[in-house]
Formats: sequence, structure tokens, C-alpha cells
Amino acid sequence: MEIVWYGLNCFRLTERGMATVVTDPYGPNVGLALPRPKADVVTISRDVPECNYTRAVRGPFRVLDTPGEYEIGGVFITAIAAYADKKKSALSTIFHLDYDGLTVCHLGHLGHVPTQAQVEALGTVNILLIPVGGDGGLTPAEASEVVSMLEPAIVVPMWYKIPGLTLPLGTLNRFLKQMGVEKAEARESLKVTPGSLPEETEVVVLAPKQE
Repeated sequence: MEIVWYGLNCFRLTERGMATVVTDPYGPNVGLALPRPKADVVTISRDVPECNYTRAVRGPFRVLDTPGEYEIGGVFITAIAAYADKKKSALSTIFHLDYDGLTVCHLGHLGHVPTQAQVEALGTVNILLIPVGGDGGLTPAEASEVVSMLEPAIVVPMWYKIPGLTLPLGTLNRFLKQMGVEKAEARESLKVTPGSLPEETEVVVLAPKQE
């Protein structure tokens, strides 16, 4: 599997012979230009311009924006309800994607520490895509707590300040300090197989791809 990050909560997940998934495509209002990635499936964690700009994605694709269970192109997708804020007034959706045993959890615009029931509903998480920059999403300390709860093999931070972004997000360094990571070199993409997963949780920083 290959995972590419475009900034904010937007990733492209590809696996040979399976559906390509793009998560939370953002609109031009955020200050970034999203390259037009191609997808078979687009997941939307929250119905706001920072997460639902499907016009920036090339299709044809199916949009998933509500809780449920889906099987598309060999990928089993479980979407569970959550909230985008501490007051639990704004709805959000968490997506768990199973690529033939290799599982990826995209927390989307999650704004609270999940309940035990939500953790159990997600099951095994090999790769966790987690917001760390605040502004309604998880704070660095909360994000670290969620990592401890889900115990993924790989953690990929998202939703934090990068050059050009106009949203008032926090920096990546605050989260890295919470995780005890002194330095992390950004990679162009994450390529992983079930056999290559680390035994202990590893933080992988991706550089935003601008095609």
C-alpha cells in the first residue's frame, strides 16, 4: 500500500487491484491548491469546505459521508459516528479501511477523545491518520492519548500548520514532543505491507504532495 498526503486531512490510499481512496478533499479557501487526485472512493469526515470539496477529485468515484459498512473494490470500509468538537454539537465520521488485512483508520475532523465503545468498534488499527493541530480538532495531548488507546503500528499526523495554509492550526512539533519524538524526517509517501509493520508504534511524517 502507498499513502500520499496533500495537507490537512486529505490523503490518497492506493493498493494494487483495490479501490483507490481519497479522504477529506479540501477547497481553495484554505490557501492550498489540491492537485486533482483520481479516486474510486472519496470519504468525507465532515460537511465543511475543508473536508468535502469533491470537485477537486477526478472520478468516477463513490462518496461516503455517513456511518455504515461498505465493500468497494475489495476494500472493507467501516464508518462510525463521532463529533468534530468538544461540545459534541458538530457531527464527524471516522473511517476504518481494511485492505485485505492491512487496516487504516482515518479519524477525520475528530474533536474529542473517542469512547471505549468507539475504540472497540474500530478494532485493529495498523495505520492511524490523526489530526494534531487543534482548531476544533484534537489537541496534541489528546492526539497522544488517542494513539495510546488505539495502539497502531504507524501514526501519521495530519491537520497541522504547513506553509500556505490559512487555517489557524498548531504546529507538528507540539505533537512530536507529546509522542517523545525529537526529530522526524518527512517522507514523500508511506509504503507499507503487512509484513513491514513495526513492532512498536512509529510516527511517520509525510511531506504534503503538490503535483
